Amino acid sequence: MTPRTALAKTRPARPGLRGARGLLREVPALLVGLPFLALAAFTLLAAFTPTESLNRGEVGALTLENLRLAWASADFPRLYLNTALFAFGLLLVQLFTVTTAGFALAQLGARGNNLAFHLVLLQLFLPPSALILPNFLTLKALGLTDSLVGLALPYVASATGAFLLRQGFRQVPRELVEAALVDGATPWQVLSRVLLPLVRPHLAAFSLVSLVYHWNEFLWPLVVIQSPEKRVLSLGFASFARSAESGMEWGLIAAGALLVGLPVLLAFALFQRAFVESFARSGLKG
Repeated sequence: MTPRTALAKTRPARPGLRGARGLLREVPALLVGLPFLALAAFTLLAAFTPTESLNRGEVGALTLENLRLAWASADFPRLYLNTALFAFGLLLVQLFTVTTAGFALAQLGARGNNLAFHLVLLQLFLPPSALILPNFLTLKALGLTDSLVGLALPYVASATGAFLLRQGFRQVPRELVEAALVDGATPWQVLSRVLLPLVRPHLAAFSLVSLVYHWNEFLWPLVVIQSPEKRVLSLGFASFARSAESGMEWGLIAAGALLVGLPVLLAFALFQRAFVESFARSGLKG
């Protein structure tokens, strides 16, 4: 091999070529996401376009009138409050339950630990709709129907969260836990001072998944909640959309959808790095 050939083989690829290869790798993801991006773009455009112009197929001058009318047409402050109490209150309880469950499944050496983990995973194979009737009958027996507490109760324990936290805890070197135990730390101290700081991305990812899921949930609140003053955003928007759809107020419906989804979009924009990183690091180890 001549020195010139060796130099050509060791020469790094040009920046433009690396950029083109990286762009080609992203093409399949862009093609899959294109329909969703188009729908989101249309919703955003329709929310700021007068309904008259939208019905004629014209863009027209952008306006905030649709947002003002949508806000005035439904009790959005109460809907936001009920949804925030449901989603964030449930998340606080879930963070405790999934953290302790993940710690027990990953670090404690109890007999039958793997069996317990596989039993937890079995719950992931059950569709939520299959549990609606038994959950509702349980709430009715407890007298918790038509309440935000009853709405949140079936989700207090999350198999997805327990699995995600277990994977995160198992990636922590066992030597750190053993060193803390040798120094006299209790299991609670090991969990709070050693392990939790190392699984913050996993907690952030689960928090985002839980908030998005329960913020947009419709079927279970439709079964449990009957009082208008206890409705969450999904129920309030469904009622609002039905009344606006009868008048073909598509711009108004798009504005209402934007008001419902905006907090979730902002949360994802703020925590998307931790969300992607946690799932990339969790993998299927252990």
